[in-house]
Amino acid sequence: MPIQFSPADLSRIIEMAWEDRTSFEVIEQLYGLNQHQLIRLMRSELKAGSFRLWRARTSGRSTKHVALRSPEISRAYAPGQYKR
Repeated sequence: MPIQFSPADLSRIIEMAWEDRTSFEVIEQLYGLNQHQLIRLMRSELKAGSFRLWRARTSGRSTKHVALRSPEISRAYAPGQYKR
């Protein structure tokens, strides 16, 4: 049975998936979606061209996997991302 998300959660999951510094592991921890489930969700929610751009952007990106990250990266977002 597929996991059902509220529109707000779905929007946040997609936003996090697009963010370079938010790892797949963080999304799994928060929303219970592993990388393969996230890819399926993104394929179903994005337009075909947007999905291809997202896959090209995330494929091979070391910041999307905690194990591949540089130890110098200790946060999941850029310093200016959440300005108040």
